[in-house]
Amino acid sequence: MEICHAHNLIGLPADAKPYGIRVSLRPGDSFARLVDSGWEQSHWFATAEERDRVLRDMQSEHLYSRRGDRPTLRFEPVDE
Repeated sequence: MEICHAHNLIGLPADAKPYGIRVSLRPGDSFARLVDSGWEQSHWFATAEERDRVLRDMQSEHLYSRRGDRPTLRFEPVDE
């Protein structure tokens, strides 16, 4: 699709963000009772460096996590 007024865009068009993170459930995750077991979400970025920075943050222990808590989601880098 042609963009008529590119200067009005808030961010880059989706096809200009070739680096992604696929978030999906691990087998047996109890969250699958709330959503489909094949659930996944993708986040897209303009650069590999930006994607890798966000990926490290997503995989890390969060500030308000209890001691010993680990993320139960699976995070995979994607290059289109």
